[in-house]
Amino acid sequence: MAKKKHELTEAEWAIVKAVWDNEPCAAPTVQEVLEKQKGWAYSTVKTMMDRMVSKGLLKTERIRNLILYRSDVTKKEAQKGEVMRAVKRAFDGALTPMMQFMLDSGELSKKQLGELESMIKNRKAKAKK
Repeated sequence: MAKKKHELTEAEWAIVKAVWDNEPCAAPTVQEVLEKQKGWAYSTVKTMMDRMVSKGLLKTERIRNLILYRSDVTKKEAQKGEVMRAVKRAFDGALTPMMQFMLDSGELSKKQLGELESMIKNRKAKAKK
């Protein structure tokens, strides 16, 4: 089975974050969170959530007259989709130029550089096995 690609829009990110924080939850719960953050009406949130179900980002469970929503995408999957979308747009899908850009930007601390170096060493060690 092919892996799903998860490239969420900004609005989908807002909804899935609210679902992650409250799941399982009903649409009114998500709308309350997003009304405070973004001023969204219930109809907007409910329509978006139903579309996200169709896209495989959320799943539903019916308990009598109540529809509960759960995420059908993990944070890691969503983050991967977001990073890969940015890499595709900004670096034509090439990771090496993206990493070079990050290194050249001067915004990485010594600690972050050390952590990256350690991750690369660990990954190389795993690849040798």
